[in-house]
Amino acid sequence: MSQFTLTQEQDQVRQLVRKVAENRIAPRAPEIDQTGEFPWDILAVLREHELLGAVIPPEYGGSGLGYLSACLINEEIARVCMNSAMVVATQCLAMKPILIAGTEQQKQTYLPPLASGEKLGAFACTEPDAGSDTGAMRTVASLRGERYVLNGTKHFISAGNVADVVVVFARTETSQGLKGISAFIVEKDTPGFTCGRVEKKLGVRASPSAELIFSDCQVPRENLLGGTEGAGMSVLMRTLDRGRVLQAGLSLGVAQGALDFAVSYARQRVQFGRPIGNFQGIQFMVAERATELEAARQLAYAAAARADQHDGDVGTLGAMSKLFASEVALKVTSDAMRVLGGYGYMQDYPLERMLRDARFLIIGEGTSEIQKLVIGRALLTG
Repeated sequence: MSQFTLTQEQDQVRQLVRKVAENRIAPRAPEIDQTGEFPWDILAVLREHELLGAVIPPEYGGSGLGYLSACLINEEIARVCMNSAMVVATQCLAMKPILIAGTEQQKQTYLPPLASGEKLGAFACTEPDAGSDTGAMRTVASLRGERYVLNGTKHFISAGNVADVVVVFARTETSQGLKGISAFIVEKDTPGFTCGRVEKKLGVRASPSAELIFSDCQVPRENLLGGTEGAGMSVLMRTLDRGRVLQAGLSLGVAQGALDFAVSYARQRVQFGRPIGNFQGIQFMVAERATELEAARQLAYAAAARADQHDGDVGTLGAMSKLFASEVALKVTSDAMRVLGGYGYMQDYPLERMLRDARFLIIGEGTSEIQKLVIGRALLTG
């Protein structure tokens, strides 16, 4: 396992999370996938070990470990259970806009309970007609006295149905395109805010993807994120730039878990009088995927280290890490299943679950095609 430039503290984080993941999360992974129910017991484990607030400074209730440590946390948990790792990733995605743009009062109010896991958060941007095309957003927010009134629908919102606090993006000015988008902090008991359909999915089944409906939802004026209209798109992009680094960590984890299982199986499975790991075809396949995975790891860690240095150019490197790691995860899980042959297709083994989960990673927080657009535009237009 690569050590990159891990500090002693970061290596200790990895070892702690690996122990927790193997002893307390891995045994629950198959059942979590089968039932599709949100893993409240795993949330309790994450809270117990303070694994939810790695990117939040101590003054706001987090551990302040940084993005590289958060990437390691995601990686080690996803190695045994993507559903559980998504709890960490989704919580971070919900907190980051508040940390980036929130007023001091908003940070003090919302970040400590989110960083501890006392409250769950969600990030609501995607709509039925506005996925990759954020500019097609139709949810609107109109200021009426001391309240904004939100109307619209969000969908595919991770943890939307269990979240206590949701960061919602909406148009406050319909004639200014992307410059007219603002962000709001909406609490679950706000009048006019309801949860609709919860999607049935191929993978990451216990990380709920919910429809959120805003019907004359009245949000206090002080819940406008940062107190400024029109800053939503900037907040969105800065959040996603760093969130993609953590998505890369998820990809590393599920790929490593699949590769580990396939290697162990190939050492034990005997065909034609010898372990299948002795056959050159299996050796070449494993060698290629292991090399790609290590390359993805180095790129992801480099992007995470850049984010920890508060470098403004993390966007391109973050997109590269997310693109490469997610595509590698899909290749590794697919080939790992092939190593197991027919057994890999059966639910008695974890490979079919890992392959289903890996497919999410090339879509969530920006498809691979969107990552290519981000990278291409950065290179060609400056």
